Amino acid sequence: MLSLKVRSIVNEALDINSFELVHPHGEALPRFTAGSHIDVMVPGGHLRQYSLCNDPREETRYVIAVLKLWDGRGGSLGMHENVRAGDEIVVSAPRNNFELVESARRQILIAGGIGVTPLIAMVERLDVLDADYTLHYCTKSPEHTAFRDRLAEREQKGLVVYHHDGGDPSQGIRLADVLDDYEPGHHLYYCGPPGLMAAVGRAASHWPADAVHSEYFVAPPSPAAAMPPAEGEFSIRLARSGRVLAVPSDRSIVEVLREAGVECATSCESGLCGTCRTRFLEGTPEHHDFVLDDTERERFVMICCARARSPVLVLDL
Repeated sequence: MLSLKVRSIVNEALDINSFELVHPHGEALPRFTAGSHIDVMVPGGHLRQYSLCNDPREETRYVIAVLKLWDGRGGSLGMHENVRAGDEIVVSAPRNNFELVESARRQILIAGGIGVTPLIAMVERLDVLDADYTLHYCTKSPEHTAFRDRLAEREQKGLVVYHHDGGDPSQGIRLADVLDDYEPGHHLYYCGPPGLMAAVGRAASHWPADAVHSEYFVAPPSPAAAMPPAEGEFSIRLARSGRVLAVPSDRSIVEVLREAGVECATSCESGLCGTCRTRFLEGTPEHHDFVLDDTERERFVMICCARARSPVLVLDL
């Protein structure tokens, strides 16, 4: 974890502020790649994940942007109302569950509202690579659109296309026009609110799975890739100590571990951030996360949300 100074706070759009974070003594920060996020300890005890939206080449600052949610869980209100320039806040080192495939022939990026933040960093990287890309940026109105000055030159070049729907999604982006004609070598990245995520997922259902990349900031009601939920209790065995713990149907693996005095790092506890990734050694897990790919699921589980289809799941703990 890092204790960073808030050097500046900028209003980027209606109810959206960006926060520039630097080392208190001007030291370099851990490097990050486009699509990365950090955990932020928000005043009030909330731990939240925010994407880094500055140029990945920058070594001395992180920039995040936060939408003020009046009916949220308190994290965004804490950032907007309780964080001031000059304060120090605790954050994690960056990690990336939303990697850019730099070898793609063409990149299509679709952002909805504050979901633009990881895609902004991707745009910075794609410009360095002189890559072929288009960012489709969907918002309610220009007043709700962050980083307009930063994207102005790219808009003039046709690299950024805005879609303002006035609050009616049917008046926004025509996903069929953007995604119908898949070509080999094209890759799609999208991030935004649940409605947009579901719509893009449907519109790109004919694309190869390895060409489609998404990041959720709100867990959808039911992961499309998840199997029907396993019912009943199962057990976990901790390989290093041999302890066996029962996981009831109404408790998570993380909850059971904590009650047993086993420390385990978590953040979102909804399968979105990757903090609790744990290797399993035996058994058949049931995955409910939105982070692991098929290869990783052969070795790892997210213990905040995973269940088991075998009677025992052996964890490398």
